[in-house]
Amino acid sequence: MGEAPLEARFREHLQTLLTSEARAPAGLLLALSGGLDSTVLLHLLRFQLPGTPFDLSAAHFDHRMRPESSQDAAWVVGLCRAWSVPLEVGHAERPLRSEEEAREARYAFLRSAARRRGAALLLTAHHADDQAETVLFRVLRGTGLAGLAGIPERTAAGVLRPLLPFWREEILEYARRFGIRWREDPTNDTLGPARNRIRRQLLPEIERSVAPGARRSLVRLAALAREAEEAWEVTLSEIESRLLKVEEGSVLVAREELRRYHPAIGTRVLRKALRRFGTVPGRIGTRSALQFITHAPSGRKMRLPGGVMIRTEFAYARLERDAEPVADEPLLIPAIAAGQSHRGTLELGGRHYRVEAWVAGPELEGREAAGARWSIVLPYERHRFPLRLRARRPGDRLLTPAGRKSLKKLMIERRIPVGERGARPVLEDPTGEILWVAGIAAAPTDARPDGPQLYIAIFDDPRR
Repeated sequence: MGEAPLEARFREHLQTLLTSEARAPAGLLLALSGGLDSTVLLHLLRFQLPGTPFDLSAAHFDHRMRPESSQDAAWVVGLCRAWSVPLEVGHAERPLRSEEEAREARYAFLRSAARRRGAALLLTAHHADDQAETVLFRVLRGTGLAGLAGIPERTAAGVLRPLLPFWREEILEYARRFGIRWREDPTNDTLGPARNRIRRQLLPEIERSVAPGARRSLVRLAALAREAEEAWEVTLSEIESRLLKVEEGSVLVAREELRRYHPAIGTRVLRKALRRFGTVPGRIGTRSALQFITHAPSGRKMRLPGGVMIRTEFAYARLERDAEPVADEPLLIPAIAAGQSHRGTLELGGRHYRVEAWVAGPELEGREAAGARWSIVLPYERHRFPLRLRARRPGDRLLTPAGRKSLKKLMIERRIPVGERGARPVLEDPTGEILWVAGIAAAPTDARPDGPQLYIAIFDDPRR
Protein backbone atom coordinates (compact mmCIF):
# COMPACT_ATOMS: atom_id res chain seq x y z
CA MET A 1 0.00 0.00 0.00
CA GLY A 2 1.50 3.33 -1.07
CA GLU A 3 2.00 6.47 0.94
CA ALA A 4 -1.08 8.60 1.65
CA PRO A 5 -1.51 11.62 -0.63
CA LEU A 6 0.02 14.92 0.40
CA GLU A 7 -3.29 16.50 1.43
CA ALA A 8 -4.07 13.70 3.91
CA ARG A 9 -0.64 13.85 5.51
CA PHE A 10 -0.81 17.65 5.58
CA ARG A 11 -4.17 17.61 7.39
CA GLU A 12 -2.83 15.26 10.02
CA HIS A 13 0.41 17.20 10.46
CA LEU A 14 -1.31 20.59 10.73
CA GLN A 15 -3.76 19.21 13.26
CA THR A 16 -0.82 18.02 15.38
CA LEU A 17 0.84 21.43 15.14
CA LEU A 18 -2.28 23.35 16.08
CA THR A 19 -3.29 21.10 18.97
CA SER A 20 0.17 21.61 20.48
CA GLU A 21 -0.54 25.35 20.74
CA ALA A 22 -1.58 26.64 24.16
CA ARG A 23 -4.93 27.58 22.68
CA ALA A 24 -6.52 27.10 19.27
CA PRO A 25 -5.65 30.06 17.00
CA ALA A 26 -8.62 32.09 15.81
CA GLY A 27 -6.82 33.29 12.70
CA LEU A 28 -3.99 32.25 10.38
CA LEU A 29 -2.13 34.61 8.05
CA LEU A 30 -0.21 33.08 5.13
CA ALA A 31 2.82 34.82 3.63
CA LEU A 32 1.92 34.50 -0.06
CA SER A 33 4.57 35.28 -2.67
CA GLY A 34 2.66 33.67 -5.55
CA GLY A 35 5.37 31.06 -6.10
CA LEU A 36 4.80 27.31 -6.18
CA ASP A 37 5.25 26.62 -2.47
CA SER A 38 3.09 29.39 -0.97
CA THR A 39 0.38 28.93 -3.62
CA VAL A 40 0.13 25.21 -2.86
CA LEU A 41 0.02 25.95 0.86
CA LEU A 42 -2.83 28.40 0.29
CA HIS A 43 -4.72 25.76 -1.72
CA LEU A 44 -4.23 23.18 1.03
CA LEU A 45 -5.45 25.58 3.70
CA ARG A 46 -8.37 26.83 1.64
CA PHE A 47 -9.69 23.63 0.07
CA GLN A 48 -8.31 20.63 2.01
CA LEU A 49 -9.39 21.54 5.54
CA PRO A 50 -13.20 21.37 5.66
CA GLY A 51 -14.82 22.69 8.80
CA THR A 52 -11.72 24.38 10.24
CA PRO A 53 -12.46 26.83 13.09
CA PHE A 54 -9.91 29.51 12.11
CA ASP A 55 -10.11 32.49 9.76
CA LEU A 56 -7.65 32.30 6.87
CA SER A 57 -6.10 35.37 5.24
CA ALA A 58 -2.99 36.06 3.16
CA ALA A 59 -0.41 38.82 2.85
CA HIS A 60 1.86 39.71 -0.08
CA PHE A 61 4.86 42.07 0.08
CA ASP A 62 6.44 43.57 -3.03
CA HIS A 63 10.18 44.11 -2.42
CA ARG A 64 10.48 46.05 -5.70
CA MET A 65 13.75 44.21 -6.41
CA ARG A 66 12.60 43.18 -9.93
CA PRO A 67 10.89 45.29 -12.64
CA GLU A 68 8.06 42.76 -12.96
CA SER A 69 7.40 42.43 -9.20
CA SER A 70 4.25 44.59 -9.45
CA GLN A 71 2.85 42.00 -11.87
CA ASP A 72 3.35 39.32 -9.21
CA ALA A 73 1.37 41.44 -6.76
CA ALA A 74 -1.46 41.90 -9.28
CA TRP A 75 -1.52 38.13 -9.94
CA VAL A 76 -1.74 37.37 -6.20
CA VAL A 77 -4.63 39.82 -5.86
CA GLY A 78 -6.50 37.97 -8.61
CA LEU A 79 -5.76 34.57 -7.09
CA CYS A 80 -7.06 35.54 -3.66
CA ARG A 81 -10.15 37.11 -5.20
CA ALA A 82 -10.84 33.89 -7.14
CA TRP A 83 -10.32 31.72 -4.04
CA SER A 84 -12.21 34.11 -1.70
CA VAL A 85 -9.25 34.67 0.61
CA PRO A 86 -8.85 38.10 2.27
CA LEU A 87 -5.52 39.64 1.25
CA GLU A 88 -3.19 42.34 2.61
CA VAL A 89 -0.76 43.87 0.09
CA GLY A 90 2.27 45.99 0.93
CA HIS A 91 5.33 47.21 -0.93
CA ALA A 92 8.72 48.70 -0.17
CA GLU A 93 8.99 52.48 -0.43
CA ARG A 94 12.11 52.03 -2.55
CA PRO A 95 13.71 49.05 -4.32
CA LEU A 96 15.47 46.98 -1.67
CA ARG A 97 19.13 46.17 -2.22
CA SER A 98 19.83 42.88 -0.47
CA GLU A 99 18.17 39.66 0.65
CA GLU A 100 18.78 40.60 4.28
CA GLU A 101 17.13 43.99 3.86
CA ALA A 102 14.22 42.40 1.96
CA ARG A 103 13.67 39.81 4.67
CA GLU A 104 13.57 42.43 7.44
CA ALA A 105 11.09 44.59 5.52
CA ARG A 106 8.93 41.59 4.59
CA TYR A 107 8.61 40.28 8.15
CA ALA A 108 7.90 43.75 9.52
CA PHE A 109 5.00 44.02 7.06
CA LEU A 110 3.77 40.48 7.76
CA ARG A 111 3.71 41.05 11.52
CA SER A 112 1.76 44.26 11.14
CA ALA A 113 -0.67 42.52 8.74
CA ALA A 114 -1.15 39.69 11.26
CA ARG A 115 -2.01 42.21 13.97
CA ARG A 116 -4.53 43.96 11.72
CA ARG A 117 -6.14 40.62 10.82
CA GLY A 118 -6.11 39.33 14.39
CA ALA A 119 -4.09 36.29 13.28
CA ALA A 120 -2.32 34.46 16.08
CA LEU A 121 -0.02 32.56 13.69
CA LEU A 122 1.95 33.61 10.64
CA LEU A 123 2.45 30.74 8.17
CA THR A 124 5.32 30.46 5.69
CA ALA A 125 5.82 27.83 2.99
CA HIS A 126 9.32 26.56 3.82
CA HIS A 127 9.66 22.86 2.99
CA ALA A 128 12.13 20.00 3.47
CA ASP A 129 14.38 21.02 0.57
CA ASP A 130 14.68 24.49 2.10
CA GLN A 131 15.71 22.81 5.33
CA ALA A 132 18.42 20.72 3.65
CA GLU A 133 19.80 23.73 1.77
CA THR A 134 19.81 25.86 4.93
CA VAL A 135 21.68 23.27 6.97
CA LEU A 136 24.31 22.76 4.25
CA PHE A 137 24.74 26.52 3.87
CA ARG A 138 25.28 26.89 7.62
CA VAL A 139 27.69 23.96 7.73
CA LEU A 140 29.81 25.60 5.04
CA ARG A 141 29.83 28.83 7.06
CA GLY A 142 30.95 27.06 10.23
CA THR A 143 27.76 27.17 12.27
CA GLY A 144 27.38 25.86 15.80
CA LEU A 145 24.95 23.27 17.09
CA ALA A 146 22.03 25.71 17.18
CA GLY A 147 22.63 26.57 13.53
CA LEU A 148 22.60 22.90 12.55
CA ALA A 149 19.03 22.71 13.87
CA GLY A 150 18.08 24.61 10.71
CA ILE A 151 14.68 26.23 10.19
CA PRO A 152 12.39 25.83 13.22
CA GLU A 153 8.90 24.50 12.57
CA ARG A 154 7.49 27.08 14.97
CA THR A 155 8.94 30.11 16.72
CA ALA A 156 8.11 31.96 19.91
CA ALA A 157 7.11 34.93 17.74
CA GLY A 158 4.22 32.93 16.28
CA VAL A 159 5.68 31.79 12.94
CA LEU A 160 4.53 28.33 11.80
CA ARG A 161 5.91 26.31 8.85
CA PRO A 162 3.49 23.43 8.20
CA LEU A 163 5.14 22.32 4.92
CA LEU A 164 8.54 21.68 6.52
CA PRO A 165 8.22 17.84 6.51
CA PHE A 166 7.29 17.77 2.80
CA TRP A 167 9.61 17.76 -0.24
CA ARG A 168 9.55 20.07 -3.24
CA GLU A 169 8.83 17.21 -5.65
CA GLU A 170 5.63 16.17 -3.83
CA ILE A 171 4.51 19.81 -3.59
CA LEU A 172 5.02 20.09 -7.37
CA GLU A 173 3.13 16.83 -7.94
CA TYR A 174 0.20 18.15 -5.87
CA ALA A 175 0.10 21.37 -7.93
CA ARG A 176 0.01 19.41 -11.19
CA ARG A 177 -2.65 17.05 -9.89
CA PHE A 178 -4.99 19.94 -9.01
CA GLY A 179 -4.06 22.14 -11.97
CA ILE A 180 -2.66 24.90 -9.78
CA ARG A 181 -0.81 27.72 -11.51
CA TRP A 182 1.85 29.88 -9.89
CA ARG A 183 4.34 32.66 -10.62
CA GLU A 184 7.95 31.84 -11.42
CA ASP A 185 10.64 34.07 -9.92
CA PRO A 186 13.37 34.42 -12.60
CA THR A 187 16.00 35.16 -9.96
CA ASN A 188 15.68 31.54 -8.80
CA ASP A 189 17.32 30.49 -12.08
CA THR A 190 20.38 32.70 -11.60
CA LEU A 191 23.56 31.48 -9.89
CA GLY A 192 24.32 34.77 -8.16
CA PRO A 193 22.89 34.15 -4.66
CA ALA A 194 24.78 31.49 -2.71
CA ARG A 195 21.58 29.58 -1.92
CA ASN A 196 20.78 29.29 -5.62
CA ARG A 197 24.20 27.75 -6.28
CA ILE A 198 23.64 25.29 -3.43
CA ARG A 199 20.19 24.38 -4.79
CA ARG A 200 21.05 24.15 -8.47
CA GLN A 201 24.68 23.00 -8.47
CA LEU A 202 26.20 21.90 -5.19
CA LEU A 203 23.52 19.66 -3.71
CA PRO A 204 22.69 17.90 -7.02
CA GLU A 205 26.41 17.22 -7.57
CA ILE A 206 26.80 15.89 -4.01
CA GLU A 207 23.86 13.54 -4.53
CA ARG A 208 25.25 12.39 -7.89
CA SER A 209 28.84 11.73 -6.88
CA VAL A 210 29.19 11.67 -3.08
CA ALA A 211 26.02 10.85 -1.11
CA PRO A 212 22.81 9.96 -2.97
CA GLY A 213 20.64 10.68 0.07
CA ALA A 214 22.33 13.95 1.06
CA ARG A 215 19.14 16.00 1.30
CA ARG A 216 17.44 13.54 3.62
CA SER A 217 20.63 13.19 5.67
CA LEU A 218 20.81 16.96 6.13
CA VAL A 219 17.18 17.10 7.28
CA ARG A 220 17.88 14.23 9.69
CA LEU A 221 20.94 16.13 10.98
CA ALA A 222 18.72 19.14 11.68
CA ALA A 223 16.32 16.96 13.67
CA LEU A 224 19.18 15.51 15.74
CA ALA A 225 20.59 18.99 16.39
CA ARG A 226 17.16 20.20 17.54
CA GLU A 227 16.93 17.29 19.99
CA ALA A 228 20.39 18.14 21.34
CA GLU A 229 19.42 21.80 21.67
CA GLU A 230 16.29 20.84 23.60
CA ALA A 231 18.43 18.75 25.95
CA TRP A 232 20.77 21.71 26.40
CA GLU A 233 17.80 23.90 27.35
CA VAL A 234 16.74 21.48 30.09
CA THR A 235 20.32 21.21 31.40
CA LEU A 236 20.87 24.97 31.33
CA SER A 237 17.68 25.62 33.26
CA GLU A 238 19.03 23.48 36.10
CA ILE A 239 22.46 25.15 36.02
CA GLU A 240 21.02 28.66 35.84
CA SER A 241 19.32 28.23 39.18
CA ARG A 242 22.78 27.83 40.74
CA LEU A 243 24.61 30.48 38.73
CA LEU A 244 22.15 33.33 38.13
CA LYS A 245 20.21 35.60 40.44
CA VAL A 246 17.73 37.97 38.80
CA GLU A 247 17.20 41.35 40.40
CA GLU A 248 15.16 44.29 39.15
CA GLY A 249 16.97 45.55 36.06
CA SER A 250 20.02 43.31 36.42
CA VAL A 251 21.30 39.73 36.57
CA LEU A 252 23.96 38.58 39.05
CA VAL A 253 26.34 35.81 37.96
CA ALA A 254 28.16 33.72 40.59
CA ARG A 255 31.76 34.06 39.40
CA GLU A 256 33.46 31.29 41.35
CA GLU A 257 30.68 28.79 40.60
CA LEU A 258 30.77 29.69 36.90
CA ARG A 259 34.52 29.06 36.80
CA ARG A 260 33.95 25.40 37.73
CA TYR A 261 32.01 24.68 34.54
CA HIS A 262 33.40 23.89 31.12
CA PRO A 263 33.63 27.07 28.95
CA ALA A 264 31.05 25.62 26.54
CA ILE A 265 28.51 25.56 29.38
CA GLY A 266 29.60 28.96 30.66
CA THR A 267 29.16 30.63 27.29
CA ARG A 268 25.67 29.18 26.87
CA VAL A 269 24.62 30.35 30.34
CA LEU A 270 26.03 33.81 29.65
CA ARG A 271 24.40 34.12 26.22
CA LYS A 272 21.05 33.12 27.69
CA ALA A 273 21.43 35.71 30.45
CA LEU A 274 22.33 38.41 27.92
CA ARG A 275 19.22 37.66 25.86
CA ARG A 276 17.24 39.23 28.70
CA PHE A 277 18.79 42.52 27.61
CA GLY A 278 18.18 41.98 23.90
CA THR A 279 21.82 41.45 22.93
CA VAL A 280 23.79 38.31 22.09
CA PRO A 281 27.48 38.77 21.21
CA GLY A 282 29.17 36.44 18.75
CA ARG A 283 31.37 33.53 19.77
CA ILE A 284 34.52 35.62 20.29
CA GLY A 285 32.63 38.37 22.11
CA THR A 286 30.93 35.88 24.41
CA ARG A 287 34.20 34.14 25.26
CA SER A 288 35.78 37.54 26.02
CA ALA A 289 32.88 38.40 28.33
CA LEU A 290 33.14 35.01 30.04
CA GLN A 291 36.88 35.49 30.57
CA PHE A 292 36.21 38.94 32.03
CA ILE A 293 33.55 37.65 34.44
CA THR A 294 35.63 34.75 35.75
CA HIS A 295 39.07 36.42 35.94
CA ALA A 296 38.79 40.24 36.15
CA PRO A 297 39.44 41.79 39.59
CA SER A 298 36.48 43.17 41.51
CA GLY A 299 35.46 46.70 40.61
CA ARG A 300 36.14 46.44 36.86
CA LYS A 301 33.58 46.99 34.11
CA MET A 302 33.16 45.92 30.51
CA ARG A 303 30.78 47.35 27.91
CA LEU A 304 29.09 45.04 25.42
CA PRO A 305 27.35 45.94 22.14
CA GLY A 306 23.71 46.78 22.64
CA GLY A 307 24.22 48.99 25.70
CA VAL A 308 24.92 46.26 28.27
CA MET A 309 27.46 46.69 31.05
CA ILE A 310 29.22 43.94 33.04
CA ARG A 311 30.55 44.98 36.46
CA THR A 312 32.58 42.68 38.72
CA GLU A 313 31.47 42.91 42.35
CA PHE A 314 33.50 40.56 44.54
CA ALA A 315 31.84 37.13 44.25
CA TYR A 316 29.39 38.26 41.55
CA ALA A 317 29.34 39.91 38.15
CA ARG A 318 26.40 42.21 37.51
CA LEU A 319 24.83 42.39 34.03
CA GLU A 320 22.73 45.51 33.51
CA ARG A 321 21.79 48.20 31.06
CA ASP A 322 24.49 50.80 30.66
CA ALA A 323 23.05 53.76 32.55
CA GLU A 324 25.35 56.15 30.72
CA PRO A 325 25.50 55.09 27.07
CA VAL A 326 28.29 56.78 25.19
CA ALA A 327 26.94 58.83 22.30
CA ASP A 328 28.92 58.66 19.07
CA GLU A 329 30.35 61.89 17.69
CA PRO A 330 30.98 61.53 13.95
CA LEU A 331 33.26 63.92 12.07
CA LEU A 332 32.78 65.79 8.78
CA ILE A 333 35.82 66.39 6.57
CA PRO A 334 35.19 69.42 4.32
CA ALA A 335 36.79 70.21 0.97
CA ILE A 336 40.43 71.13 1.59
CA ALA A 337 42.62 73.31 -0.62
CA ALA A 338 46.03 72.05 -1.73
CA GLY A 339 48.56 72.59 1.01
CA GLN A 340 45.85 72.96 3.68
CA SER A 341 44.75 70.64 6.49
CA HIS A 342 41.74 69.96 8.69
CA ARG A 343 41.76 68.65 12.25
CA GLY A 344 38.97 67.28 14.40
CA THR A 345 37.94 64.70 16.98
CA LEU A 346 35.92 61.54 16.62
CA GLU A 347 34.15 59.42 19.25
CA LEU A 348 32.85 55.96 18.33
CA GLY A 349 31.79 53.12 20.60
CA GLY A 350 33.32 54.81 23.64
CA ARG A 351 36.69 55.28 21.91
CA HIS A 352 38.20 58.74 21.32
CA TYR A 353 40.25 59.63 18.24
CA ARG A 354 42.09 62.63 16.84
CA VAL A 355 41.76 63.05 13.07
CA GLU A 356 43.96 64.96 10.65
CA ALA A 357 43.21 65.37 6.94
CA TRP A 358 45.30 67.24 4.39
CA VAL A 359 45.90 67.61 0.67
CA ALA A 360 49.54 67.48 -0.34
CA GLY A 361 51.01 70.77 -1.47
CA PRO A 362 54.26 72.75 -1.13
CA GLU A 363 53.50 73.67 2.49
CA LEU A 364 52.86 70.05 3.47
CA GLU A 365 55.34 68.29 1.21
CA GLY A 366 56.61 65.14 2.85
CA ARG A 367 54.11 65.20 5.70
CA GLU A 368 53.46 61.68 7.00
CA ALA A 369 50.87 59.98 9.19
CA ALA A 370 53.48 58.76 11.64
CA GLY A 371 51.98 57.30 14.79
CA ALA A 372 48.48 57.05 13.32
CA ARG A 373 46.37 54.06 14.28
CA TRP A 374 44.90 54.04 10.76
CA SER A 375 45.53 56.10 7.65
CA ILE A 376 44.53 56.21 4.00
CA VAL A 377 45.37 58.14 0.84
CA LEU A 378 42.49 58.95 -1.53
CA PRO A 379 42.31 60.64 -4.93
CA TYR A 380 41.07 64.13 -4.06
CA GLU A 381 39.39 64.89 -7.41
CA ARG A 382 37.41 61.63 -7.42
CA HIS A 383 35.33 62.46 -4.38
CA ARG A 384 32.63 64.88 -3.35
CA PHE A 385 32.67 66.64 -0.01
CA PRO A 386 32.08 66.73 2.85
CA LEU A 387 33.26 63.22 3.68
CA ARG A 388 32.01 61.73 6.93
CA LEU A 389 33.71 59.48 9.49
CA ARG A 390 31.14 57.52 11.52
CA ALA A 391 30.41 54.15 13.12
CA ARG A 392 29.10 51.26 11.04
CA ARG A 393 25.36 50.79 10.62
CA PRO A 394 23.21 47.70 9.94
CA GLY A 395 23.15 47.00 6.22
CA ASP A 396 26.42 48.84 5.45
CA ARG A 397 28.20 47.37 2.42
CA LEU A 398 31.58 48.08 0.83
CA LEU A 399 32.47 47.62 -2.83
CA THR A 400 35.39 45.17 -3.09
CA PRO A 401 37.08 43.53 -6.10
CA ALA A 402 34.84 40.52 -5.40
CA GLY A 403 31.64 42.60 -5.32
CA ARG A 404 29.75 44.31 -2.49
CA LYS A 405 30.26 42.81 0.94
CA SER A 406 28.54 43.63 4.20
CA LEU A 407 30.74 45.30 6.79
CA LYS A 408 29.62 42.64 9.24
CA LYS A 409 31.03 39.93 7.01
CA LEU A 410 34.27 41.84 6.40
CA MET A 411 34.78 42.31 10.13
CA ILE A 412 34.10 38.65 10.77
CA GLU A 413 36.62 37.68 8.09
CA ARG A 414 39.21 39.98 9.68
CA ARG A 415 38.31 38.57 13.10
CA ILE A 416 37.45 41.97 14.59
CA PRO A 417 36.00 41.32 18.09
CA VAL A 418 32.33 42.21 18.46
CA GLY A 419 33.11 44.73 21.17
CA GLU A 420 35.43 46.65 18.82
CA ARG A 421 33.28 46.79 15.69
CA GLY A 422 31.27 49.81 16.78
CA ALA A 423 34.51 51.73 17.38
CA ARG A 424 35.95 51.09 13.91
CA PRO A 425 35.68 54.31 11.79
CA VAL A 426 33.79 54.14 8.49
CA LEU A 427 34.36 56.81 5.80
CA GLU A 428 31.46 57.68 3.50
CA ASP A 429 30.79 60.33 0.85
CA PRO A 430 27.69 62.60 0.69
CA THR A 431 25.72 59.93 -1.20
CA GLY A 432 26.29 57.34 1.54
CA GLU A 433 28.79 55.34 -0.54
CA ILE A 434 31.35 53.77 1.79
CA LEU A 435 34.93 54.53 0.74
CA TRP A 436 36.96 52.98 3.56
CA VAL A 437 36.64 50.91 6.72
CA ALA A 438 39.64 51.77 8.90
CA GLY A 439 42.15 48.96 9.10
CA ILE A 440 39.98 46.60 7.04
CA ALA A 441 39.47 47.60 3.40
CA ALA A 442 38.91 50.48 0.98
CA ALA A 443 36.73 50.65 -2.12
CA PRO A 444 38.76 50.27 -5.36
CA THR A 445 39.57 53.40 -7.33
CA ASP A 446 40.89 54.20 -10.82
CA ALA A 447 42.52 57.52 -9.86
CA ARG A 448 45.44 59.04 -11.76
CA PRO A 449 48.64 58.49 -9.73
CA ASP A 450 49.81 62.06 -10.46
CA GLY A 451 46.58 63.76 -9.28
CA PRO A 452 46.19 65.55 -5.92
CA GLN A 453 45.94 63.18 -2.98
CA LEU A 454 43.86 63.46 0.19
CA TYR A 455 45.53 62.06 3.31
CA ILE A 456 43.45 61.03 6.32
CA ALA A 457 45.11 59.91 9.56
CA ILE A 458 43.30 58.72 12.68
CA PHE A 459 45.15 58.75 16.02
CA ASP A 460 44.18 57.34 19.41
CA ASP A 461 43.35 60.18 21.81
CA PRO A 462 43.55 58.80 25.36
CA ARG A 463 43.47 62.31 26.89
CA ARG A 464 39.77 62.79 26.14
